[in-house]
Amino acid sequence: MEKTKILVVDDESRMRKLVKDFLVRSQFEVLEAENGAQALDLFFEDKDIALVILDVMMPGMDGWEVCREIRQYSKVPIIMLTARTDESDELQGFKLGVDEYITKPFSPKILVARVEAVLRRSGVKAEESRLVAGDITLDKTAHVVTIQGKSIDLSFKEFELLEYFMENEGIALSRETILDRVWNYDYFGDARTIDTHVKKLRSKLGEQGAYIKTIWGMGYKFISKES
Repeated sequence: MEKTKILVVDDESRMRKLVKDFLVRSQFEVLEAENGAQALDLFFEDKDIALVILDVMMPGMDGWEVCREIRQYSKVPIIMLTARTDESDELQGFKLGVDEYITKPFSPKILVARVEAVLRRSGVKAEESRLVAGDITLDKTAHVVTIQGKSIDLSFKEFELLEYFMENEGIALSRETILDRVWNYDYFGDARTIDTHVKKLRSKLGEQGAYIKTIWGMGYKFISKES
């Protein structure tokens, strides 16, 4: 199954990377554009773009101009990003047919949730929301984890940690990488918090807790099948 394709348009490379990383984690394919002209070129070249995330304030051709141009030819869902909080901007966006309007700074996870909601409203199905590894099934949409059909109770962060492990099965993950990805970019905490959460997660997973292997001096690796 092909992944749902999203075009991210922002002149700030750090912002594009932040948005892209979280979308890729949620099984989307991401195209990037650093200005309005490049965005339009990509949009009209690729007929499979399902949604556009578009920054308002860009040098040269701004987000409003890009939005107007796209709307002349397409009803593709558009989410606008802006650092401004002026109500008139938001009203202008909706008049142009914008589907969502998000003010910076924002939570990347909330942005992904908005993307999924907009796609559902537009009739576009996102990538499969269920992850299966060995006896564990994780349903991202229902936020439920089952082992051999029996539901287990996880905290929000334990669920996210297991989801990240399952999405990266077989890959050695450092504590710093896990902290960065699961606790977000702006979390400045002690990497030892990972060990505490892994211990609790293993306990709740029972025998399947053995899927989480410790890599001494580095971090962890999730393996549901012995090679």
